Amino acid sequence: MPVTSPAKLDILVAGAGYVGLCAAVAIKAARPNLAIAVVDAAPANIWKKDGRCSAIAAAATRMLEQIGCWEEIAPHAQAITDMIVTDSRTSDPVRPVFLTFDGEIEPGEPFAHMVDNTVLNGSLRRRAAELGIDILEGIAVTSFEEELAGLTVHLADGASIKTSLLIAADGVRSRLRDMAGIKTVHWNYDQSGIVCTIAHERPHHGRAEEHFLPSGPFAILPLKGDRSSIVWTERTADAERLVAADELVFESELEMRFGLKLGEIRVETKPRAWPLGLTLARDFVKPHFALAGDAAHGIHPIAGQGLNMGLKDVAALAEVIVDADRLGQDIGALDVLERYQLWRRFDTWQMGATTDVLNRLFSNDITPLRALRDFGLGLVDRAPGLKSFFIKQASGLSGPAPKLLRGEAI
Repeated sequence: MPVTSPAKLDILVAGAGYVGLCAAVAIKAARPNLAIAVVDAAPANIWKKDGRCSAIAAAATRMLEQIGCWEEIAPHAQAITDMIVTDSRTSDPVRPVFLTFDGEIEPGEPFAHMVDNTVLNGSLRRRAAELGIDILEGIAVTSFEEELAGLTVHLADGASIKTSLLIAADGVRSRLRDMAGIKTVHWNYDQSGIVCTIAHERPHHGRAEEHFLPSGPFAILPLKGDRSSIVWTERTADAERLVAADELVFESELEMRFGLKLGEIRVETKPRAWPLGLTLARDFVKPHFALAGDAAHGIHPIAGQGLNMGLKDVAALAEVIVDADRLGQDIGALDVLERYQLWRRFDTWQMGATTDVLNRLFSNDITPLRALRDFGLGLVDRAPGLKSFFIKQASGLSGPAPKLLRGEAI
């Protein structure tokens, strides 16, 4: 462990993905007096090889602007200007549009942007460096135990750190969640999400598309330039076969679903398949310990809310910690952290249930269900109030929200 790393910290964040980094940056920007470090088990610079992209909702954009990251991200972000939803089979020659959404929640403010993960992660790392946050890569947390005033955290390199609060942002298969003894509700969908970036001949004009196919949703999400991000749900056995197939076979299968509306397509990044399931933590906190992001909740990507739920966690947790520190309270005390749990757990379980129902409703080819869902989509399309409600939900700006998500300082 570097000699510059303190043996005593106020906050140690485990996980240097966008949730962990954003939590460290948001808290440190508001309370420079707090000693914060980030530790990550992944090898150094592995994040630079992440070929995935993410949808960043308007509320998350406001937070990134508030913590000093959005100015760097914005030139690389593609606004989603409109969205269409279809329900069809792969073999259908025409895919009727059942639902359309305008992409703005306010004049000049799109409800979401698409950003390459490397751009998002790089901006957060640059801001962390500005704030003096150490990022220790290639070092896993091996164990921790509770003491009178916090935790002692043991690292794989033999070092130990005393901290008032350990934030676990180490992903849906969180080892720290298991170490803390937090149980989960979990089931698999027997589906995998195939992710890749493609280039195409003609411009997308910022349009996002979601095609509901019998095996699951097939989403086309616009990126900067004549590029799009593909999030393609298939049954796991078929997904594994597709990503292992010859490039020509994969592109042929992709073209059947993508169509020719944007001309010739070319796969730019190696397709990867990620198993899909629902994982919800029964508790988000223990004394001096908090879960955030996928460590607290892993949901189906059908609504595109995975990253944004994680950033909601960050905004709520940061506000709770900053308020407690200003009042001179122990930031790791259970009564302090339970405010965060109360704020986020119900919303998380509600979104988990919603995505579960949507996936079961749309990932099938049962004729009566197809008729019912198409009728429902058509009704929503003819109800401007409902469409506005759904866009607000997708933007993260509905209901009471933490200050950072409103673009306000904490």
